[in-house]
Amino acid sequence: MAPRLAPRHSRRRGCSRGGLFEIAEIYGADGRKLAESVTPAGHALEQRLPKHGTPRYQQSSYESLPLPGGEWALRVFVPLRETPSGPITGYFEGVRTIPEWQNQQILSDAFIVSLMVCLASLVCGGVIYPVVVHLVKENEHKAQQVLESHIAMMEALGRAIAKRDSDTGAHNYRVAWLAARTAEALGLQGAAMQSLIAGSFLHDAGKIGIPDGILLKPGRLDDAEMATMRTHVALGEDIVTGAGWLDGARDVVGGHHEKWDGSGYPRGLVGEAIPLSARIFAVADVFDALSSRRPYKEPLPFDKVMAILHEGRGSHFDPSVLDTFTRLAPTLYAQLQGLDEAGTRALLTGMVQRHFDVLV
Repeated sequence: MAPRLAPRHSRRRGCSRGGLFEIAEIYGADGRKLAESVTPAGHALEQRLPKHGTPRYQQSSYESLPLPGGEWALRVFVPLRETPSGPITGYFEGVRTIPEWQNQQILSDAFIVSLMVCLASLVCGGVIYPVVVHLVKENEHKAQQVLESHIAMMEALGRAIAKRDSDTGAHNYRVAWLAARTAEALGLQGAAMQSLIAGSFLHDAGKIGIPDGILLKPGRLDDAEMATMRTHVALGEDIVTGAGWLDGARDVVGGHHEKWDGSGYPRGLVGEAIPLSARIFAVADVFDALSSRRPYKEPLPFDKVMAILHEGRGSHFDPSVLDTFTRLAPTLYAQLQGLDEAGTRALLTGMVQRHFDVLV
């Protein structure tokens, strides 16, 4: 991607590089990096350069940074425009290692001027930058289509399981949203947040393999029936494991019945051996189960729900996760009041848009 020019000086003058830049980067108008080319020397150089923020500059500029051994790093910043007076459509940044003899030329600004002119003619000439932008946009469009299909598959599977369990499906939307809101407060982001949302929505995926006579039994399960019911965790893990994008849901699916003190199932994990996403979900799941109306029970008052949760602090629940949830709970509870399935789906849709970078 970086433009290639013949070297102006021979090897005996100390410059063995055939390219104009060791590091070349193109950014979009919003400051997101679109493309990058780095030479082997550039990889080593990159670790020694000071970091800078999102490109927002309006004029071309440069900085010269001293390096050990008498060399200098020249970093060039160029805003890109389709026409000289047009709006900024992107940014180019290039870094080159400069030996001492060449640094003297830089001080006279002659070398900088030649770099700017060369760079402007190459990058802004309507060849490199438009091609890069087109390819990036095409790749982003295809990636969004794939991601949308994954999310649709997750939602369809979760709703199918909920319907079989005589649920409207709103429970999955609520617990996934509650868990994600708590996770945001705990600093989760990126892939960890995406896995939490997917796992929360599909936490009971294994119930699809539980016989109706047990799954839909109105009364209390006996010991043998309970043992069968508990197999839904392993069945759920089998469903999501190796399923590509859904593989990240495994931590919640496999760990949502574990307890902080080790008394949970199926593995009897203790404390931080339980994945953080599963510890977060456990609080959200019990809160929703207690505070929601079900065919067989009325919702408990908010204060009663929180009292029951705090009875499990340090035994069922991770104390730090529960404390974080407790601070959020009044607001979360108020937001959920009166929402039907469409309303809870809208809440989770907003969360997906925020953390999956996709319009649903």
